[in-house]
Amino acid sequence: MNKNLTPRQIVAELDKYIIGQKEAKRNVAIALRNRWRRMNVKEEIQGEIVPNNILMIGATGVGKTEIARRLAHLAEAPFTKVEASKFTEVGYVGRDVESMIRDLVEQAVDMVKTAKKEEVREKAKDIVEGIILDALIPPLKGSPTPHATGMGKDQPEDERELNEKTRERFREKIRNGEMDERKIEIDVKQNAAPGVGMVGGGMDEASMINLQEMLGNMLPKKTKKRKVTIAEARKILLEEESAKLIDMDEVKEEALKKAENTGIVFIDEVDKIAGNSRGGQGGPDVSREGVQRDMLPIVEGSAVNTKYGIVHTDHILFIAAGAFHFSKPSDLIPELQGRFPIRVELDNLTKEDFLSILKEPKNALTKQYVALVQAEEVELTFQDEALERLAEIAFQINEEVENIGARRLHTVMSKLLNEILFEIPDTIGPNARIVVDNALVEEKLAGLVKDKDLSQYIL
Repeated sequence: MNKNLTPRQIVAELDKYIIGQKEAKRNVAIALRNRWRRMNVKEEIQGEIVPNNILMIGATGVGKTEIARRLAHLAEAPFTKVEASKFTEVGYVGRDVESMIRDLVEQAVDMVKTAKKEEVREKAKDIVEGIILDALIPPLKGSPTPHATGMGKDQPEDERELNEKTRERFREKIRNGEMDERKIEIDVKQNAAPGVGMVGGGMDEASMINLQEMLGNMLPKKTKKRKVTIAEARKILLEEESAKLIDMDEVKEEALKKAENTGIVFIDEVDKIAGNSRGGQGGPDVSREGVQRDMLPIVEGSAVNTKYGIVHTDHILFIAAGAFHFSKPSDLIPELQGRFPIRVELDNLTKEDFLSILKEPKNALTKQYVALVQAEEVELTFQDEALERLAEIAFQINEEVENIGARRLHTVMSKLLNEILFEIPDTIGPNARIVVDNALVEEKLAGLVKDKDLSQYIL
């Protein structure tokens, strides 16, 4: 993490993508900065400082997941999102809770591997260039023929020198991309890892992964000849050669440390595993407390076995989230509640928030649609009045049909612009200018909003 990012700066970065939710942003910013602080305190107390896990309470579509995801991106930290309702306690059908830590470690390995590959990229490029060149003009075998001298005049170049000069000419052409469309035959590695299954169960997910990995390593690596363009060959071979140049033991070691010290696990729908405060009986309620009890040691801090080694979860940051419409945080078992000391209630979105979401974020929907049609050389602009009406319609539908937060804007924008997107480029050609005004919004959406039955099905 960039140590210069203060909590205030972290919030400013989150503000570029997420509207409102000041309290939630402040809490995650403090949690992120505390990680850097912990790594810079005296070693004897470092292990004692545990992260303050966060429980976000709010309806769907208000920004819970986006806050966690953007936070991980800022911290360049491994991040995984899981849904608590997908877990079942040991003995029931479903994923076991430790799988979220294995997913996190996979993310960490990918991140470290990508960084290491970038370090050896130039060296790998040279190797790939040589492989492509050998496929086009193989070098001559045997020792070079010594130059014949005498008679006071230069002898003609031998075959080897001619071959080398030709290879150098072609090397330049390859570098300049002049030969990208030419086809060559290369050897490509095939995945030799078998699919392993067991009849009657009896093996957990981690053991199954380890068994597949072990069998895959025991089997000889197969190669297959493929005829591809030089551009494709460069991409395939660069991946293979970069992988050969990095030390996987070093990658694993670094990835485990990264997951342990900077990993963020986002547990969504945690309200679905809480007891029902309305007193519901039977059905899935039987296993809800079991899932919480299975989750507890991981959130408290325990050792989880992964195919890359043991991971200690003591300093992983856990962010849980849920709408809590039919249950409340106090319906969670007390031990699990205690492991999420920071409670943040997210606000429902207002009409003004919807308007800001359409206009302000770096990844605003309006900016996305402008970029999409720009690819077809068509200019798209939105009038302020039209955006205000769009925000109003989205808010109204959420109030009357079902509140799905900012996701409603996707539905409304899609309904508004689908016909235009369909007509580009056949009817609406390059250099066209499209202005989304109030009249267009009314034409496409007003009728749907007035007809409640229709809006329930379409919007």
